Amino acid sequence: MPNSTDKPTPSRKALRINLDELKYGTFAEIGAGQEVARVFFQVGGAAGTIAKSMSAYDMTFSDMIYGKAPRYVSHERLELMLNHEYKLLNERLGEKRGATTTFFVFADTVAARNFKGTNECHGWMGVRFQTEPFGPPSDIMIHVRMWDKDNLLQQQALGIVGTNLIYGAFYLRDQPEDLIKSLLDSVGADRIEVDMLRMTGPAFADIDNRLMSLHLVRHKLTNAVMFGNGGRVLQPSEFLYKKAVLVERGSFRPVTLVNADMLACACAQFMQEPKVQNQELVLLMEITMNNLLASGELDATDFLSRVDLLGAIGFNVLISDYSEYYRLIAYFRRYTQEMIGVALGVSSLQAIFNEKYYEQLPGGILESFGRLFKNGVKLYIYPMNPHAYDYYRAVENRDGAAVNVPVPIAATEDLITAENIQIEPHLRHLYAHLIENHYIESIKGFSPTIMSIYSRDVLQRISHGDASWEKMVPRPVADAIKERRLFGYVPPKSP
Repeated sequence: MPNSTDKPTPSRKALRINLDELKYGTFAEIGAGQEVARVFFQVGGAAGTIAKSMSAYDMTFSDMIYGKAPRYVSHERLELMLNHEYKLLNERLGEKRGATTTFFVFADTVAARNFKGTNECHGWMGVRFQTEPFGPPSDIMIHVRMWDKDNLLQQQALGIVGTNLIYGAFYLRDQPEDLIKSLLDSVGADRIEVDMLRMTGPAFADIDNRLMSLHLVRHKLTNAVMFGNGGRVLQPSEFLYKKAVLVERGSFRPVTLVNADMLACACAQFMQEPKVQNQELVLLMEITMNNLLASGELDATDFLSRVDLLGAIGFNVLISDYSEYYRLIAYFRRYTQEMIGVALGVSSLQAIFNEKYYEQLPGGILESFGRLFKNGVKLYIYPMNPHAYDYYRAVENRDGAAVNVPVPIAATEDLITAENIQIEPHLRHLYAHLIENHYIESIKGFSPTIMSIYSRDVLQRISHGDASWEKMVPRPVADAIKERRLFGYVPPKSP
């Protein structure tokens, strides 16, 4: 096994595979040319590795070979290609060399830059491979976006990434995080983005694809990944395409009644917007990488717990490295021009008006707002109870030692809202403009009885065995926390 810090060139990777007598397979590439196969042919020794290399550009030919798919550049099409070629490989060569060979199929279906430069440049790549002769196959599938402005450069980048993918499947599959990092060896994230990855089969029996997707963001292969109900990995361009989007950002550690109420109330108002009428709507809960890495290290159990709990109450989850909201909006604009809503609390609204976050922009806060509120974006603001404070407070006991004891959370009707929030004097005219033109709107219909619920208080109660936390989160969330003993759960003591 090579050292994970070593980064061989694409040619060295291809040559190692060509000289490996155990590996033998097929290349099927549609869209930009046979760029991956070309790498293997050019380094020499390909006769010992490649059983067949083909392309079927004409739709009629392609459909006759692989069958029809809803779209030609899609994961459905990629799966049809892998299924057909792998079956053919075993039927024709299984008896002859199956006992001494691990078969593989590499396939891709891509849309490289067209002559006018008007199309979306993206594609699907996959490799199906055996780890031992006669063994069951495993798959790795990825979705890529090409950023080069020249068709030939895109072809070159695809050839490199495909070679990296095959090499990783063969030699780095036991080090999946290293495999993920290696996908952009010799090409870089400025040329190729990998925004979706799925590993399946016996070689990856212990792999959680949500965690693998998170590594795509952590190692800068992409800026965001998505998970649907049940934790399934989603491809953003397919899931968000031409849909209205409503998103709520938070830590969701754990998700509370306030989090659910915020999105539900914002959704009710969002759906009344004229631009949203008769549009398909996507609801998202978003967690930033900064939040997941708040302790300095990634806690995989904590991350998966948050995703599972959000999924338990039916929410889709977005993980991104977009600290600024205007960058998040720009991400959505890749896929949709429909209206976008953002549900957030008063404290987050105050942070948006903190000018220190925009010092890197030439136009400062004005530029950021120009980007944020462009083309149908509205913020929905959930009120805040200014008198709520931590449920546990340190006091001295009889022996003078500091202990945490519960204290009541104050109830008040004095709430901070989008209408009475305090903004810096020199920004108040700007804020008034946004309010008057309905870029910012207070959330209505919220439940006043849950205003004092905060995630940090829920965590304190969970870890102190105070059963009152169960009434502060949705019932499926409470059940999951107790069953799986999440977030330091301590069962309440018997009276």
